[in-house]
Amino acid sequence: MEQTVIILYQVLYSFSFLVLICLGLAVIFGMMQVINLAQGEFIMLGAYVCNVAVKDGVSLWLSFLIAAVAVGLFGILVERVLIRFLYGRIIDTLLATWGLSIFLVGGTTIVMGPTTNSIPAPFGTMYIGAYGIPAYSLVLIALAFVLLIGTYALMRYTRAGLIARGTMQNPVMAAAFGIPPQTVYMLTFGFGSALTGLAGAIIAPLSGVSPTMGIFFIAKAFVTVIAGGPMVLLGTISASALFGSISGVVDYLTSSVLGEICVLLVAIVLLRLLPSGITGKFRRGI
Repeated sequence: MEQTVIILYQVLYSFSFLVLICLGLAVIFGMMQVINLAQGEFIMLGAYVCNVAVKDGVSLWLSFLIAAVAVGLFGILVERVLIRFLYGRIIDTLLATWGLSIFLVGGTTIVMGPTTNSIPAPFGTMYIGAYGIPAYSLVLIALAFVLLIGTYALMRYTRAGLIARGTMQNPVMAAAFGIPPQTVYMLTFGFGSALTGLAGAIIAPLSGVSPTMGIFFIAKAFVTVIAGGPMVLLGTISASALFGSISGVVDYLTSSVLGEICVLLVAIVLLRLLPSGITGKFRRGI
């Protein structure tokens, strides 16, 4: 019984972790078709903002909000200064965001130092039989579900979500209705960046904070979003559930290294059999 509960916990944790690091990318890459190679560094910035806020005496929960707002505003700045000139130019976008990634890692290392910082995880350790797990990881799981449901509801049932989806699909028609596409692009990129920064803040108490932490997340995020297919959020949910289940079970039975390898192999086979991703057979949507 204990092993069953632990495996279920591992699967839920792996799923929730993937959802957190993928939500922002699902908006920026999935909806906007912008390949942002600095996505991992946006996670890192959110973690650092949270770390600095906590050290300055701000509560951990408020620091999550501060991180989301700070990285969201930074994302808007990046879109206005860099990304808006590169829509439709994939290679140029890749090079520009790769350069931004290097700049952010180098700048953060100079300002904050190369060492890994830690944020105390609240609530201590929870025991399931003889197994001990961080109680905060259950908070991470809950927050991942809240963010997932909230993002889906925002994109599916609100006027802002309708405008964003309509503009991404047909900017000319949106402009004809008096909606400025450039403003929608800016705000959508900022929203995706805010989700990414919030993910970094939520993950920070468990992963630690360092200038190079983003490199551990970027590949997982892109593989998951691409494997999900054109229905951005539903695809991300499906791919996260598949890869999270594989990772959780294999991590428990063997090791995290074999878990990563199994996820990669499954992703390769999946994309070979379904080139358009899991939701590729369905209509494009969220």
